[in-house]
Amino acid sequence: MHNGSFNNCNLPPWVIASRHFNDNPQPLEIQGVKEGNRFLFDRLATLAGQEERALTFNDYMSVKFQLHQWQDQTAAARKSIKNSYLRYLRGWMMDSNSIEGAVLKRWVESRMGVTPSFHRSRIKGIHTEEYFDYSVDVMKGSARTNAIQSQLDILYEYCQFELAKKFPLSPIIPLYRGTYDASEHDVIEQLDKRIQIVRLNNLVSFTSDEERAWEFGSTVWEVMVPLCKIFFYNDLLPGSIMKGEGEYLVIGGEYRVRQVMCTVG
Repeated sequence: MHNGSFNNCNLPPWVIASRHFNDNPQPLEIQGVKEGNRFLFDRLATLAGQEERALTFNDYMSVKFQLHQWQDQTAAARKSIKNSYLRYLRGWMMDSNSIEGAVLKRWVESRMGVTPSFHRSRIKGIHTEEYFDYSVDVMKGSARTNAIQSQLDILYEYCQFELAKKFPLSPIIPLYRGTYDASEHDVIEQLDKRIQIVRLNNLVSFTSDEERAWEFGSTVWEVMVPLCKIFFYNDLLPGSIMKGEGEYLVIGGEYRVRQVMCTVG
């Protein structure tokens, strides 16, 4: 699956999706998001506690996108406003191939320029029937809420703000992914018996807990993931949307994966 020619980021798509970027990451920024929401990030910088910052973020999003006023609207507008970014994160948690999942994948595609390789079925190109079906899901999902792509822009930049505080000493962290069918991913290069370069879908779930990864598949990969390619993680916001899974949503591309050996103990 080829990456797009355009994005809304400070680096081109083929760089962001490459294995070389993952080995030597650079900061990613969605153009205009920090500048357009300077009040929020200036305020966050003055707060010492993560929980207080998360509440401030949620309050800001509620006011900016009128999420708190949904009861005062018409029935159609009420439904649109009520379905905030939280609805889409929960939808992904239930099923990454859902309509909500399609909207999140489209955000990655439009902002980072990394196209999806799977949604309900393998997508081999943007001119295929599978890509059309994925686009239909995107349209259905995008119609459900108010400015969802802009909401996701701010969510990503807030996630990056918090990750810099959570992991101040390293731009890369180890994460784990379990799969029952490792062959569903495109193998770009076999480096040795346990290490491959694999092309992952444009948005994929990982966990920070190696043991937890085994619950999701008979093959577990360890991947060194740049912080800048993490879109969301489970304890970013109050309420623990993905509680107990240590889940991270990661922007895809070509990754060096190491197969973890199962230990019986």
